[in-house]
Amino acid sequence: MDIPPIEQIKIQAQALVPLVKTLQAELGEERANAIVRKALGKQMREWGQQWWRAQSEQSPVEKIAALLPFFSAGNAIDYEMIKKTPEALEFNITGCRYAQFYKELGVPELGFLLVCSGDFPMTEGFGAEVQFTRTQTIMQGASHCDFRYLLKKEKQEK
Repeated sequence: MDIPPIEQIKIQAQALVPLVKTLQAELGEERANAIVRKALGKQMREWGQQWWRAQSEQSPVEKIAALLPFFSAGNAIDYEMIKKTPEALEFNITGCRYAQFYKELGVPELGFLLVCSGDFPMTEGFGAEVQFTRTQTIMQGASHCDFRYLLKKEKQEK
């Protein structure tokens, strides 16, 4: 049974939002969020490793690009490709139903914690050669999310 990620997020939110709110009330927001990021980060890192291995026939940039249709399933995101070369992939997410969903729940900050925060550990799962930067997200009120992936070049010895 293949459930699009957007639907998985909606299902998970039914349990995670009350859990995180309770943790925040009991432990304080900073401590609770750190625990959530640690737990979800471990999961996303492992998922990233599995994704990377499963795409073994593709180049590194193609492996990353293959995430776009996956996370777009169910009309979840709109994006524009900025740059795609053998060394780099850059795109902007210009529409995000994940953000819309958490905004409708009234907890966009939890959407960032539970969804967007996983992008960095997931990329860590791809391996040390993939560098990821993102400076803004729709979830945090920006007009778009700026995803930038760069393959690190091997260090050359002198």
